[in-house]
This record gives sequence, C-alpha cells and structure tokens, in this order.
Amino acid sequence: MNKLFNFRGGVHPPENKHLSSGREIIPIPPSEILMFPLSQHTGSPCTPTVQKGDKVKRGTLIGTSEKLISSPLHSSVSGTVKSIENTPHPVIGRFKSVVIENDKQDIAEETISTKDIENLSSAEIIKIVKDAGIVGLGGAAFPTHVKLSPPKEKVIDTFIVNGAECEPYLTCDHILMLKKGKEIIEGIKLVRKILNVKRCIIAIEENKPDAIKQMKELAQNENIELVSLKVKYPQGGEKQLIKTVLNKEVPSGGLPMDVGVVVHNVGTISAIYEAVTSGKPLYERVITVTGAVEKRGNYLVRVGTPVKDILNFCGVDWDNIGKIILGGPMMGIAQQDIETPVIKGTSGILVQNQDETIKDEETLCIRCGRCVEACPAYLSPTQIAKTVKAEKWERLNALHIKDCMECGACAYVCPSKIPLVQYIKLGKIKLH
Repeated sequence: MNKLFNFRGGVHPPENKHLSSGREIIPIPPSEILMFPLSQHTGSPCTPTVQKGDKVKRGTLIGTSEKLISSPLHSSVSGTVKSIENTPHPVIGRFKSVVIENDKQDIAEETISTKDIENLSSAEIIKIVKDAGIVGLGGAAFPTHVKLSPPKEKVIDTFIVNGAECEPYLTCDHILMLKKGKEIIEGIKLVRKILNVKRCIIAIEENKPDAIKQMKELAQNENIELVSLKVKYPQGGEKQLIKTVLNKEVPSGGLPMDVGVVVHNVGTISAIYEAVTSGKPLYERVITVTGAVEKRGNYLVRVGTPVKDILNFCGVDWDNIGKIILGGPMMGIAQQDIETPVIKGTSGILVQNQDETIKDEETLCIRCGRCVEACPAYLSPTQIAKTVKAEKWERLNALHIKDCMECGACAYVCPSKIPLVQYIKLGKIKLH
C-alpha cells in the first residue's frame, strides 16, 4: 500500500450510498422511442450517418466526426430512424439528435470477438476503443482513445484506475467492481500495454471495503497496486486523486499527462474490455437510480432511454417530485424535461421529493472565506461570482476560472446560499 497524501479543501457531505449499495445490476427494458443526441462527449459533436427511414441494428453506427476530439455514436436498439431533430439534452438543454423507433427485435450488428488479445498492438487496441465510441464514464465523457494517445513528449509513468466514486448517492462504480472485477483487471492490463507504464494503481475510497478486498485479491499477482482512500469529496477528481496518491500537483491549466499520469474510471475500463474482447460498442451503461423512488438500485440502461421511462420502471410518485437530477447532488444537473435521454456520461438519476428540494434564497456574501477554504483548485469562487455578476468577462482568465472542475464544494459550504457553480458555469460560457 502506498503512503497517501492529502489534497487541499474538500467537504464531507452525507454519503447516502446505503440506499442503492449492494443492489444487483438490473437491466431496464429498452424504450419504444429512443433519442441519441449527437453531442455526448467533450469535443466536436457527431454528424449523423443515417437518415429518416433507415433501418438500424443494436450497435449500428449512427453518428461520427472526423475531428480528433470526438467519439462515434451507435444505436442501442434495432429499429427505424424516425427523425433527426432537436430533442432534450441533459447538459445543454436541446441538441440535434437521431430519434429511433424500437422494433423490439433487439437484432445486433455482427461483431468480431478477439481471441488473441495478447498479440494486439497498442495501435490496434486504440482503434477498437475509438470505433466503439468509448468515452470517460466518470462524468467528463472525454474521448478515451485521445487519452490513450498522449503526445510523444509526454512520458507517462503511472496509470491510476479511479474507483473512488466520491459523489454522494452514486454506487454504479462500486457494483461494477464487485460484479466485473476480473474484467476490470483485464482492461487495466490492456491500458497498461497501450501506455507502456510499469506502475498501475487502483484507488478506491474506504467506504467500499468489499470492493477494496475483492480488487486487491484480483490485482495481487498482476503487478497492480491498490490504495484505500480516506472519504473526502471530491476525492475522485483527477487532479485531487493524483495529489492524494502520488503527491504530484497538476499545474494550472494543465492535464494529468503533464505530470506523467493517465487516469481512467473503472466503468471506462470495463467498457474497454468489452470492446476489445467482443467488439461491443458503448451503447449501454450502468447507472444508479436513487432517492425518492420505490426501487432504488443500479441498472443497466441503454443510451438514448428517456428519463421518464426509467423512473416509471423504478416506481416514482410524479405528483410529489421536487427535482430530478442527472448525476449526483454535487455535480449533477437538474432536469426540466422528463423526456431527456440518458447519454454516455450519465452516471445516475437522483429524485428528490418536494419536501427535500432546497429552496433557499441567495443573500449577500458575508466574506466568510468558506468557499475559498473548500475549493480544491485554489480558487476564489466568491470573487469569480462577483466578476460574473458585474459582467467583467475579461477578468475571468486572471481568476483562473477554467481550473474550476465545478465540484460544488463552494456552494455546499456557502452560508449565503449563493449558487456559485452556476455563476462559474455562466462565466465559462461567456469566455467561449
């Protein structure tokens, strides 16, 4: 076990993971109509490769892009392309999407299973990952093939597997480590081959002792280390994880590769393994559905499935809903449209009833400095918010607004209930 260090700031919100922890992964039946926004990842959106009336299968390519930072999109069902139109999007409101009517046959595209994995070259593995449309499943949805192809001048010496899952309520990574631990280990070995690193570390928060025990046993003969992390939010942030595990500081405006590190989420590793061994594109993922629902748990959900159908399956009192959040309570985004579909980066659905929904009004900043103390990125959130309110957009770069990971720690501790993250998001938009 490594000596662990500590990152600056952070908070300790109630975990509430017991609501769904340990629940089996249950598949949710595909919906009749599914929507596939052509922007589901960091970078350039896809262009549709199908048109209205086309027949598709599960795994059919329906969107792609020639841009480097992008990722192809595949249908998660067989059926007919009903339309290509703007539909709800969980992050940006609305976006151009491929709408598919499910024929309920669930016919899959033919895929090639790779038996001789040992003899695959790094380039071949990266191409498989790219063609499968795999992106980071921890939330950022950065195209995985790009992360696996650092510039030659960036020498990578350490690969960290992120199993922290520090966001309250969410347990989908936890259950993946319990149910697909062997596959994750094999996926780690594939990534290790690509990056040509000697040091691989699995990092898991200590509130998952069963996952720690299992992954440690699986890793012990594979030259893979395991570290148990203190529970602290946002422990799972890349920069915070690197600081905790390696005591390395990623520079302002920099990336993990600048300090010789690549970080991947355990869900991403599982998807890499499936793509390489069975040719499976990323058209489904495990999410946590929790909060004010009857059947809280971890579910295997097809990409494109409307939130409404998932919540109907899990049992929800539509008359008592206060808020529906995609993701967790700290970094998740509240939704206005229940037709919004699950996309690749959706890690969970948290439902709050009307009594649970916070309706505190913003008051004046009292200059207490709590947001500064809590910020893991060494920022002054209140100063950024004031600058945004004053519409002094040109000053935001000097305040390093782009270093904000939007973890929400600042807003969580603010006694004046200032929506600091929303102001920061607005500031970033204005800078583009």
